[in-house]
Order: sequence, then structure tokens, then C-alpha cells
Amino acid sequence: MLRLERRRQPSNLWRWGAPMAAVVLTMVLGALLFWMIGRDPFLAIKTIFWDPVFGEFAFYYRPELIKKAAPLIMIAIGLSFGFRAGIWNIGAEGQYIIGAICGASVALAFYPMAARWMIFPLMIMAGILGGVVWAMIPALLRVYFKTNEILVSLMLVYVAEVLVKAFAVGLLRNPEGRGFPGSRNLTQYPSAANLELFAGTGIHWGVITAVLSVGLAYVVITRHRFGFDVQLAGQSPRAAAFAGVNTNWLVIGCMGLSGGLSGLAGLFEVAGPSGQILGSFPAFYGFTAIIVAFLGRLHPVGILLAGLLMALTYIGGDAAQSAMNLPSAAIKVFQGMLLFSLLSVDVLTNYRVRFTWAKGD
Repeated sequence: MLRLERRRQPSNLWRWGAPMAAVVLTMVLGALLFWMIGRDPFLAIKTIFWDPVFGEFAFYYRPELIKKAAPLIMIAIGLSFGFRAGIWNIGAEGQYIIGAICGASVALAFYPMAARWMIFPLMIMAGILGGVVWAMIPALLRVYFKTNEILVSLMLVYVAEVLVKAFAVGLLRNPEGRGFPGSRNLTQYPSAANLELFAGTGIHWGVITAVLSVGLAYVVITRHRFGFDVQLAGQSPRAAAFAGVNTNWLVIGCMGLSGGLSGLAGLFEVAGPSGQILGSFPAFYGFTAIIVAFLGRLHPVGILLAGLLMALTYIGGDAAQSAMNLPSAAIKVFQGMLLFSLLSVDVLTNYRVRFTWAKGD
């Protein structure tokens, strides 16, 4: 018989080894899935994980990989502070959308956007502010009315999705678009465009900001009082109270930080890879970033690596769809397997498997 026995202390080996084991388990389960739908499992795994980095067309996929990873890393870094403190912001997708709307609105307000250096900085400020304001709704409701931030932040995602559709056909619609929904394409205006800084590399201001956020998050977590309060509140709320940690301000700070980074990610996306406000603008970065945060063990460096890995599944998944005619639903299931594999393997951090033999009469 198999049984789980609780460990006296969590295993550090499994704490850091579980994400790697989850990736391997995902590959095995994914290969089984592809085999069941009649595709070559080894070729599918190779196309998803190997070809975008080392394959024949890697020169094309690598810049896209960096662009895709940047918003995931940025949003996950913001979420990690709240998750460490036991503050569950599940609505980063909504904050990401609102940040994009606010940033694009500032750019379009300056149309025809002459070469003015201040436009892009104003867009950045508007994106951050939009994300923070949207995150403050569940934060303040929790602080003053003791509501559940999980439900409130999640429900606000659907409100944000309605708003982006409304703006795409309303206030922000391109008047020269012949009635089609969507705003003007911001990439056509240098003052408002988040273009590649070095041609062919995929590096834009969003990528640089994502890398900077990793470094700053590491410093804050390991060297700053705020990082200490976050970790203490998550590990022992009672000890945090005795240490004088103001939990209300901690909620506001963590939610504001995650909302600001999510809104900033939305701004960089709408000014660069996406280019315009559309009803289909949401790319589920906010939800996927939750997986990235936990796959990276809420550690800044781990989140950087997990963001690149998750972006690889997106880029490789698209390549597999076109090269092997894989259904998009199969790729989404494969991506979802990563979270379930992590949750299942993560049990071994606090429990060990024991084999027991039933004694006969």
C-alpha cells in the first residue's frame, strides 16, 4: 500500500526540484496526449521545446520568445509579493487590460502624435496608474469591508474585458478604420510606439523593464523592510502582528505593486507587439502569470526562468500547430498540464511516500 507521511520539515530538495520534475512530468503527459490524438509525440515535444531555441528557424522565434516572456515575468513579479504575504490578487488580467486602455488613451489624445518626447513617458505613467487604480478596488474593499480579494479581483477581470470591447468600438475606435473595431495602430507613430531597441533582437522597453523588475524584486525581498514584512506576514500572521506590521498597508502596498506592474505590462504590449486596442486584446497573460509565479517558487530569478519556459510553450505550441496540424485545444491542455503537474509533485515538499505491506492473518 502507498501512503503519504508528513515530513517534520519541508524538503528543500523537493521545494526547488519540484518545478523541474513538473516540467518533465508535463512532457511525459503531453507526449501521451499527442499520441492519443494520432501525432508523433517525440516530434511534438521537440517542436515545442527544442525548435524555437535551437531549430532551423530559431532566429525568428527567439525574438518572439523574449517579447512573449516579458509581460509574463513583469506581472508574475508583482503577484509574487502578494502571494508571499497571503494576499491573493487573481485579477492581474483585468489590471493588465486597464493599463493598456489608459496608456493607449493618452497616446491617442495626442493624435496625430508629432515627435514629442513626453508622450511615451506619459503613457507609461497612465498605464501604471490604471493598473494601480483597478487593483485598489479589491484592496480597499478588503481593508475596509473585509471582502474576499480573490472574488472581487477576479470579477473585475470580466468588467475590464467588457470595457476594452466597448472602447474598441466606441471612444478609441479608429475613425479612419471604415467601421471596423479597433483603435489606431500605435506602432505607426514613433512617439507612442514601443519598438525594438535593437533590430532583430526582440528587446524593447518592456523587456528591459521586466529584467529590471527581477533585480529590484530580489533586492526588496532580501534587503528591504517591505520584503521582510511580506515574508513574515505570509509565514506567520500572528508574529507579523507582534512585530508591528500594518497588515492593511501591506494589502494596499502588495495590491498596488502588482496592479502597477500589470498595468505597465499592458501598456508595453499595446504600444508594441499588439499595437492597438481591440476587443480581443486580452492574451490571458494575467492568468498565465499566476502559473509562472508559482512555477518560479515566488522567487525573482525563478520567475525569470519560469516566464521564459512558459513563453516557450506558447511559441512552440504555435509552431507545432502549423507544422504538425495540432489542434489549438490540445496545446492549451498541454499548457494547463504544467500547473496540475506542479501541484501534484509539490505534495512531496511536505510529504513523503511510504510503502507499507499488509500483514496476512
